Amino acid sequence: MEPNKLRRGIAHEAARLLYFREESEYYRAKQKAARRLCQGWVKPADLPTNCEIRDLVQSFARIHEGQTRLDALLDMRLTGLRMMRRLAKFSPRIIGSVLTGHVREGSDIDLHLFSDSVEAVSLALEADLIPHDVERKQVRKSGENHTYVHIHVQEKYPVELTIYPMSLKSYGFKSSITGKAIEKASIAEFEQFLEREYQLPIEESMEQLENELDPYQVYYGLLLPLENVKQQPKHHPEGDVLYHSLQVFELAYEELPYDEEFLAAALLHDVGKGIEPTNHVLAGLEALEGVITPRTAWLIAHHMDVHKIVDGTIGSRHHQRLRANESYDELLLLGRCDRGGRVPGIETRRLEEAIDILRELGTS
Repeated sequence: MEPNKLRRGIAHEAARLLYFREESEYYRAKQKAARRLCQGWVKPADLPTNCEIRDLVQSFARIHEGQTRLDALLDMRLTGLRMMRRLAKFSPRIIGSVLTGHVREGSDIDLHLFSDSVEAVSLALEADLIPHDVERKQVRKSGENHTYVHIHVQEKYPVELTIYPMSLKSYGFKSSITGKAIEKASIAEFEQFLEREYQLPIEESMEQLENELDPYQVYYGLLLPLENVKQQPKHHPEGDVLYHSLQVFELAYEELPYDEEFLAAALLHDVGKGIEPTNHVLAGLEALEGVITPRTAWLIAHHMDVHKIVDGTIGSRHHQRLRANESYDELLLLGRCDRGGRVPGIETRRLEEAIDILRELGTS
């Protein structure tokens, strides 16, 4: 194969691997593409640069995503600015594809934060009721081991926060794609960039974004305090309400992992216990009004009726009305999960993981 044709072929195949997320790193994508296209050794000069591959990844995005990619880019940029403002005390810098415009479906919003305390960043996110996960990643570079701290935030779009010590605030980070200094922007610089790029009133756009209700953040805010709400050991030997809710969710997920409305009811059925324990069903429904579907609301509204169905104390007319609902079988299943989620010491996934599952189902 001619060198130029080989180079273009490797670049195209590597871009395809990256776009469809069969690979996540440029180097590995290049090597795999080269192996697929030729049997022998490939000269370094025949390998495309990361920039060439990145441009082709964008071609895939334009073909497969069209105008939706550009619409999403603006939305991601505004979401990134909102996160930067929330974390302003950590001198955030936006970098990567959202800044440069090289986004595709599934792209992260990448921010650099500067703090000598990862816990301080985590506490700031908790104060805003933002679910997040802390990851410490070991990377070997130039014969030395380095530990990078990432905080993953799942909002409307995935956000990756990389935490650096304050001493690196003025450090010139280099791009793995271009080999040059990375493009970055502070809050003020990013605001000016958006005003130039889109000629839109930033504050009006941000206010509109703030007014958009994120149901999953509402879930998190209602569920997190339940860790401190204890229950009667006679009926709930497992302990606090959050632990019970996560057990119920776990059992529900084993049964219907594809049914977001049912899983939401399983996770949220007792949120009212942190508001008004004497009438937790009504309190929970009022708190969730406007952020759950009518089907999820119906399941939560009647989950206590299942206990009466089981012990035979429910009125025949009321039972008949419940039976007439198309989600009656799921209601009975929710009741079984509710009764089964009362085991002391059993392992469950974390609240953030449960909410991530709901979010993924909601956006798929």
